[in-house]
Amino acid sequence: MAFKPNYGRDRAERQRAARARNEEKQRKKEEKAAQRKAERTADDPVPNDKKDDE
Repeated sequence: MAFKPNYGRDRAERQRAARARNEEKQRKKEEKAAQRKAERTADDPVPNDKKDDE
């Protein structure tokens, strides 16, 4: 007779794979956000609120 199905192991493997997919998506999202932020700061220097004639 063949082995009994190990539903617990199968479920754990599916959950591990789903976590890995979610972590990869989150990592890519954070990288894109960091890249946009770097581009924004490089293009627009921070304006100085102080006036020179005061």
